[in-house]
Amino acid sequence: MPPCNEDTETFEAALDQITAVLKAEIGKRPLKDAKVFENRVREVAAHVLGAETIDFDPAAQAFPDIAIGRFGIEVKFTTADSWRSVANSVLETNRVQSVERIYLVFGKMGGTPDVKWAAYDQCVMHVRTSHVPRFEVEIGTDRPLFDKMGVTYDEFRAKEMHEKMRHIRDYARGRLRDGERLWWLEDSPEVRLFTELSHAEKQRLRGEAILLHPQIVGTGRDREKYGAVALFMLTYYGVLCHQTRDMFSAGSVVGQARGGLYVERMLKRMEPDLRAAAARMEDALFEEYWGQSVPPENRIAEWLKRADKEAKGWVPSKALFRK
Repeated sequence: MPPCNEDTETFEAALDQITAVLKAEIGKRPLKDAKVFENRVREVAAHVLGAETIDFDPAAQAFPDIAIGRFGIEVKFTTADSWRSVANSVLETNRVQSVERIYLVFGKMGGTPDVKWAAYDQCVMHVRTSHVPRFEVEIGTDRPLFDKMGVTYDEFRAKEMHEKMRHIRDYARGRLRDGERLWWLEDSPEVRLFTELSHAEKQRLRGEAILLHPQIVGTGRDREKYGAVALFMLTYYGVLCHQTRDMFSAGSVVGQARGGLYVERMLKRMEPDLRAAAARMEDALFEEYWGQSVPPENRIAEWLKRADKEAKGWVPSKALFRK
C-alpha cells in the first residue's frame, strides 16, 4: 500500500529543503566524487528530517541508497552537464523491502551545478542491457518508460523476471529502425556490426572497452582476454564484433611502424580516446566492471595500476600517458 498523501506531501516538502541546501553548497564548491555527494545527501536528509534511523553505513549495492521508513532516496551524480544516468538493475534484488516510494536526488556538476529531485518512477526513461538489464533515469524526461510500456512501476517491479522481460522486449522492438532486428537472445537489444560503424564511433567504443578491460594488455597467448570485451560491446551497445582482436590489432589502430609491442603502439595512439572516455563514462560502469567508484580525474591512473598487474614483459605505467 503506497504512503498516504499527507505523508507524501511532508516528505516531498523535505526534499525541497534538502535539495535547496545541497544546491547552495555545490554552487559555491562543486563536488567531483559520487560517494562524497551521496554521503552529503545522507547528512542533510538526517538534519532536515531529524531521522536518527538513517543508516550511514548501508549494505553494498542496497536500493535505494537511503531508506527512511516507507520512503527512499536513490542518489545519482554526474560531472557531465546532463540529467541522465545509468540506474539500478530491473531485478531489484537488493531492494530495501520496507521502502514503498522512491525518489531520485540528482547532483549535476557539469555546466551550471545543480541538484534536483523527482519521483523515481517518473525519471526512468529507458532500459538497457549490460551484465543484467538496467534502467536509465533522467530528471525532466517527458515520457517515462512505464508509460511507454503501459504498466506502472509498482506493477512492473512485482512481476517475475520473465514477465518483466516480455515488457522490455516489446519496448525494444518498438524502437527498431529499418534494417535492424533484435538479437536472438530474448533479453538483448538490437544488433549492429562493428565493421559497419563510423570511424568516430569505432574509436569511441574502443576507448570505452579498453578502459573497462585493462586485461587486454596481457599476453597475446591469452585467448580469453577479449571475451569480456566482446560481451561488453554486445550487451551494452548491441554491437557484434566478428573478430574482437582486430579491434585492437588492425593496422588502422596500431599504425604501420614495425617493431615493439603492437598493444603498446595501439594504446599510445588511443591515449586521447581513453582520456575522453575516462571523462565521459558513467560511474556505474566502473562500479560494475572494476568493482569500485572512481572519479573521472583518477580513472587513467587506476587503469594504469590495473594494467601493470596484467602486462607481461613491459610496464604500461612507464610507457603510457607520460605527457
